[in-house]
Amino acid sequence: MARKEFINLLESNLFILDRLSDRLKKDSTILSGFPRQQLIILVRLHIGGAAKLKDIAHREMVTAPNLCAAFRKLERDGFVLRKIDEKDRRNTWYSVTSAGEKIAVQAMESMRSMIEKLFSTLSRSDEDALTKSLKTINQILTKMELANA
Repeated sequence: MARKEFINLLESNLFILDRLSDRLKKDSTILSGFPRQQLIILVRLHIGGAAKLKDIAHREMVTAPNLCAAFRKLERDGFVLRKIDEKDRRNTWYSVTSAGEKIAVQAMESMRSMIEKLFSTLSRSDEDALTKSLKTINQILTKMELANA
């Protein structure tokens, strides 16, 4: 019964987080002028380092051809760098440039401000309880990730 309760709680929390995330997406103050997909790409490359187009497409659950236009624009604007893998020329690696890094950092700061605003109505005790729970979740998920690496 505990496993079923765990799964139901996890599912419920994912749906709630998804709805909260939708509220964040509706706020158009995040660096207007940059399509959301481009900002996500820049942030992911900034945080995770160089990546192949197909890996980013897989992570974002879109097809690689659908991302090509975004990457071409980001490259043309000087925000990402494209490098063909010398060992396997079928692979192309993308990384964020210093100009792209600045935009990524701004996007992350803006997102943090929106999250802060979203949770600003929490009582201090609810915030403390949620923080403690999130720390525990983070520790467990980190162990899972390391075990499955």
